[in-house]
Amino acid sequence: MYEKMLRYMNEQDHLRRLLLHEPRGRPEMSVMLIVPPCDPRADVGFLIMAPGDWVPMSGSNTICTTTVVLETGMVPMKEPLTEVRLDTAAGLITANAECIDGECKSVSFDNIPAFVYALDKKITISGIGTIAVDIAYGGQWYVIAQAQDLNTQIKTSNAAKLVDIGKRLKEAVLSQCMPTHPENPKIRGINNVIISDPWNSSNGTKSVRHAAIVTPGRLDRSPCGTGSSSRLAVLYARGQLEVGEGVLFRSIIDTEFKGHIRGSVKLAGMDAVLPTIQGRAWITGERQVRLDPSDPFPAGFLI
Repeated sequence: MYEKMLRYMNEQDHLRRLLLHEPRGRPEMSVMLIVPPCDPRADVGFLIMAPGDWVPMSGSNTICTTTVVLETGMVPMKEPLTEVRLDTAAGLITANAECIDGECKSVSFDNIPAFVYALDKKITISGIGTIAVDIAYGGQWYVIAQAQDLNTQIKTSNAAKLVDIGKRLKEAVLSQCMPTHPENPKIRGINNVIISDPWNSSNGTKSVRHAAIVTPGRLDRSPCGTGSSSRLAVLYARGQLEVGEGVLFRSIIDTEFKGHIRGSVKLAGMDAVLPTIQGRAWITGERQVRLDPSDPFPAGFLI
């Protein structure tokens, strides 16, 4: 599926721009392209078109795609639990949907191995100074920084500031290192940035609120499934989370994902964890997209 994603990226990128650029799209959107699976074990395949690029994996979009293929009948729904195997550019993902009266009440998915590239790496950001960040992979590459170190707060009124800091932090990291997946050297660089509040361990459950700044510079409205997976890998590497222990992730608008580590593995000799993320999606409508032959912007536009 990764090779199929590259082919679409090189030959069909006008489709991504048509759907995600103005006037048909907006920076906060993603589009899932349902395709026949390449892996014979999979029920369905999907490719992820994001505003800035094509990406190999997205947790929130895995939850959305699972919900859509079940509630629309593309994949048969079995109550009370339906297993859906999804072929993604990052690998085979197994999702389990809790189904009641024809609806998906929740979706959990077993993500690909997540691992740490660096802990407490010192990064110098123009106008801010030198801070320590973590770098980890959970389906995409993430830089994870603390809001207090960046002199900011995780709140919607700070949206523009968070996006600006995230873009500068990403540039600073890439000027100093180039994280590369050990099994696929084409998966390299930094995709997104997480700016986090401190961890909370009240009521016996770890929880955290964070903002995910994703390419090309927008705030994720979800807690970010691949980003949350990256954070599970960091917690495990620090000895702060055990296999099976639950974590609650909250987004900047207080949407929630639950996560846990279901096991640990070796990935090309590196320590990695197997994350599971749970959340819910809702179908909000159906849409037809049209392109008039005389439209002066057949691939949309950005401002």
